[in-house]
Amino acid sequence: MRKISAIIAIFIIIITCAIFIFQKLQKISGAPPYGEAENEIPDLNPYTWIKDWKRPEGPAKVALQVGHWNSKDVPDELQNLRDNTGSSGGGKWEWEVNLAIAQETKKFLEEKGIQVEILPATVPPSYWADVFLAIHADGSTDKSKSGYKIASPWRDYTQKSDELVTYLENSYERNVGFTQDPNITRNMRGYYAFSWWKYEHSIHPMTTAAIIETGFLTNYKDQKILINSPEIPAKAIADGTMEFLKSENLVQ
Repeated sequence: MRKISAIIAIFIIIITCAIFIFQKLQKISGAPPYGEAENEIPDLNPYTWIKDWKRPEGPAKVALQVGHWNSKDVPDELQNLRDNTGSSGGGKWEWEVNLAIAQETKKFLEEKGIQVEILPATVPPSYWADVFLAIHADGSTDKSKSGYKIASPWRDYTQKSDELVTYLENSYERNVGFTQDPNITRNMRGYYAFSWWKYEHSIHPMTTAAIIETGFLTNYKDQKILINSPEIPAKAIADGTMEFLKSENLVQ
């Protein structure tokens, strides 16, 4: 009997440790969990009304969403995100690094006459902009992992997000010098802010969007730039965004 009890106790300890490790791994990654799988995304056919959509008049508008910033204040429909703090490293929480980069990016873009809005984790209902960028920093238990990655939504109804990603990738490669991490995740492409068919607090389907993992906060080389020189990744993001806006004839 004692032997059975001991086996049960060991089994419970193993399960508890496994759950703890799983939760720890979930929190260390940059992009929030619960991203949509590709087969969960609706096709275009039910939304033919989008074809008649026209861009609102006005200057070019860019939204910079700061990943995990004020995540405790997200609405009930996003309550699973309230305890997700993202990655950390170098004595900084991810949201602090994301915010610093977003603020520097805003400065660069406003100098070019672009209307810029910085958003927290909660996106206003049906939010529209010419460009929506979710800014994050990655994390891993493997501290040797380094590099950036940028992704577009699974379903891009503007048919322009892949082009935006290309401009951003080229600019990031030039300006920052980080290698590209090819491991684009479901949580990036199925990012909650892209899921307008599921959440009220998400972008309008005709918003060209991308999510960028600016580097690994858990890697010393990456965090040195992300934390100490946020203007470097910010300029890369701003330059890539400007190139996209020029290609759309939204700026000179």
